[in-house]
Amino acid sequence: MMFKSTRFGALLIVACSLLSTETGVAQKTDHYTPQSLMEQSQPLIDKARTTSGAAAITLEKYGVDFTMLSVRTKDGNAEVHEKFADIFVIVDGKATLLSGGEMQDAATTGPGELKGTGIAHGTTTELGKGDVIHIPPNTPHQLLIPKGTTLTYFVVKVKEVE
Repeated sequence: MMFKSTRFGALLIVACSLLSTETGVAQKTDHYTPQSLMEQSQPLIDKARTTSGAAAITLEKYGVDFTMLSVRTKDGNAEVHEKFADIFVIVDGKATLLSGGEMQDAATTGPGELKGTGIAHGTTTELGKGDVIHIPPNTPHQLLIPKGTTLTYFVVKVKEVE
């Protein structure tokens, strides 16, 4: 299902307005259009195609929360964020989200961050343009990208656990 730019933009504004400083007061409201995100994604797409299949930039930081623009041209690793939830807004493309279950071959990659080779016994969710998904902290998740395609998605990282 396609969303009009105004509805898509409203979803992004709502997602950004949920972000807070450490005092719990919103700093500002940011507005991203699908067109502006696609323009910013072009160098990321080129980078993803010539590297590991993924590229991202941080757009804004708000205290402990932040927004990113990410691109994938290949399947991602399984990952777990112990304190952060991920909110994805699919800007363009399709993917299968594998979530829950048990992460295979987990290794710590940083404070509160784990990566693995896959997920056993997870749930699959088909994602497409305009979809919004919330992945709670401590939830294994992995994006699977159809061969020969590109996924562009807006990410809101929200600290939900102290």
